[in-house]
Amino acid sequence: MTGHAPAGRDDDAARGHRADGHPGAQAPPAASSAGGSELITGIGELHTVDPARGADSVLTDAAVVVENGLIAWVGRASEAPAADRATDVEGRAVLPGWVDSHTHLVFAGDRGAEFAARMAGEAYAAGGIGVTTNATREAGDETLRGLVAGRVRDAVAGGTTYLETKTGYGLDVEQELRAARIAADAADEVTFLGAHLVPEGADPDDYVETVCGPMLQAVRPHVQWADVFCERGAFTPEQSRRVLEACRDAGLGLRVHGNQIGPGEGVALAVELGAASVDHCNFLSDEDVAALAGSATVATVLPACDLSTRAPLAPARKLLDAGATVAIASNCNPGTSYTTSMNFCVATAVLQMKLTVDEAIRAATLGGAKALRRDVSAPDRPAVGHLAVGTRADLHVLDAPAAVHLAYRPGMPLTWGVWRAGRREV
Repeated sequence: MTGHAPAGRDDDAARGHRADGHPGAQAPPAASSAGGSELITGIGELHTVDPARGADSVLTDAAVVVENGLIAWVGRASEAPAADRATDVEGRAVLPGWVDSHTHLVFAGDRGAEFAARMAGEAYAAGGIGVTTNATREAGDETLRGLVAGRVRDAVAGGTTYLETKTGYGLDVEQELRAARIAADAADEVTFLGAHLVPEGADPDDYVETVCGPMLQAVRPHVQWADVFCERGAFTPEQSRRVLEACRDAGLGLRVHGNQIGPGEGVALAVELGAASVDHCNFLSDEDVAALAGSATVATVLPACDLSTRAPLAPARKLLDAGATVAIASNCNPGTSYTTSMNFCVATAVLQMKLTVDEAIRAATLGGAKALRRDVSAPDRPAVGHLAVGTRADLHVLDAPAAVHLAYRPGMPLTWGVWRAGRREV
């Protein structure tokens, strides 16, 4: 990837509610940005997801020190250094914050009727995006900003500390630029998805030229990534290649929506062009699985979307067994996955996709970071998705003694506390 993401932003409005499983316990404090170092102790089970620790990445009776927005120390509580202040989480489990590497937050309108029709038996098709495009174009800037900010708050309240979002509901130069600006103010990383759908009445090849030309030029200062919906009813492999190559030449990292509605060339194209991820991955051939396993392209699975569209579940188990890197993301959008709950997605991956709890946690943290090329620290960009000295201090505290409760108690409000870049948000 040649593009660079902005440093992680703190959302001052982020907040949430505790699911209190401890009689007589007090609610967590409001968001805090006190300076100095903070010792987080009393951790019953700490999932560091640190590749350097290998099989020893889960610690018991652990503690963490946070300082200047980074992890300063990780280890056994009995060996913890002194800090300026301390927070006792009273035996709860602690994970890295979720890294949600695939969302579509910049939208207005409602597609509940489409969902109801799908539940009644209609098949999902790509064309429903046009309904959202019309509603989004009609929404004023402040309305749209407020909707996006609310979705980010909801995500943070559920343990998400780093997220990507896309344009793609504007589909003309002016509206895609507006979406890119709004997204850049709300999300950690922004993806240009002008190639989401060919607008009604437009010539497909002419529209691709617009995406690759004036639209790309307009959004370039506000985005780090480019994506294309390489799918039947959206963009052909040839058109998708044209978009991806133009965006790569403009310095953007690449992503692909692929193999969602049926078998196709999305995975092969993503691997060939060195895309950071290919997302959906519902219909994979053995050759697709092998290609992903032999590449640095992350297979991002979207469990909530699979349930909402009644699609075959993405073969996450097969991908992991083959050696591919898997990420789990929410795909929050109004048509096929209207949720920001990564807890729900992780539970679904365990219960339906046959991942272990540890595998699902890794996919929703380090896997998402790899899909955004944020798993390794750079001088001005600390890594996310795992907990080690020098990584960004993104912590998700569960109101449970062990992470298995994410799947054991599906749908329960298990997020007790969230630290985002060292700041307590929940």
